[in-house]
Amino acid sequence: MDMVIGSFSGFVIAVLVLAMVIVLLGVKLVPQGWEFTVERFGRYTRTLRPGLRVIMPVIDRIGARMNMMEQVIDVPTQEVITKDNAMVTVDGVVFFQVIDPVKAAYEVNQLERAMLNMAMTNIRTVMGSMDLDELLSQRDKINAQLLMVIDEATTPWGVKVTRVEIKDITPPKDLVDAMARQMKAERDKRAEVLMAEGEKQAAILRAEGEKQSTILEAEGRREAAFRDAEAREREAEAEAKATDMVSRAIAQGDVKAVNYFVALKYTEALERIASAENQKIIMMPLEASGLIGSVGGIAELFRPDAPKPSGVAAPVGARPAAEPPAQPGPWEG
Repeated sequence: MDMVIGSFSGFVIAVLVLAMVIVLLGVKLVPQGWEFTVERFGRYTRTLRPGLRVIMPVIDRIGARMNMMEQVIDVPTQEVITKDNAMVTVDGVVFFQVIDPVKAAYEVNQLERAMLNMAMTNIRTVMGSMDLDELLSQRDKINAQLLMVIDEATTPWGVKVTRVEIKDITPPKDLVDAMARQMKAERDKRAEVLMAEGEKQAAILRAEGEKQSTILEAEGRREAAFRDAEAREREAEAEAKATDMVSRAIAQGDVKAVNYFVALKYTEALERIASAENQKIIMMPLEASGLIGSVGGIAELFRPDAPKPSGVAAPVGARPAAEPPAQPGPWEG
């Protein structure tokens, strides 16, 4: 009896242990960001989402564990021949995300390796169709074109390519030296152009300044000529007025006024002759002694008891008969 009880107890314990093992085999914990595929007798049946999941032990098994987070693949350095036969060294990175774990698990073998080879092949294709200058200056265009091509090629694998970035493009050393010389020549050319433009602008500004100066100088001369003409006009008016007054005085028989006018003009003429820089000795004419009579006539104008002339006036500058005629002689100025 004891043997039977002992055998039964061992059987129960074995069943319990087997049940525990079956339960443990059937319970699966799926981490966040991952998804597991379930296969029954080797055929895909369903996908396990993140969390605590249960499958049928022995019958079902976990097929593939797929990472659903965005991943990155480093594209190793490779040589690319451009359209203009320049050899450059290129490397980059590819960012992708699995959106369909079933296709990623069963449509392609070794997904990351397939992605890497796809990226390398398309980099050579896209960059090989461009010139070197275009390759170096239009990196955004290259990235966009690679993204479109690789994403389209990997769509059947349940993968979404989010970004493709070219990290480095390295031309050969001799080509880099040639590009440096070309860049230096371009910069020298731009510097010379800028200097020429500066000199041109300076010449234009100088010409404008000279033009304005000439215009202002002409305007000044015109204003001065206008003022001179106005002064001469006023002087001529005064001269005409004085002549008119003298004419009226002659008409009225005022000899003193005539003598004053003639003596004033005579004195001004002698003053101009005497003030000449190249005259040291002045030869006076015989009629110069008439100036004394004219001066005397001017003095008679201011005498309050001067007699009023009557009849015909004597000639201007006439001398009394008793006086001897003046002798000509040199006067030093």
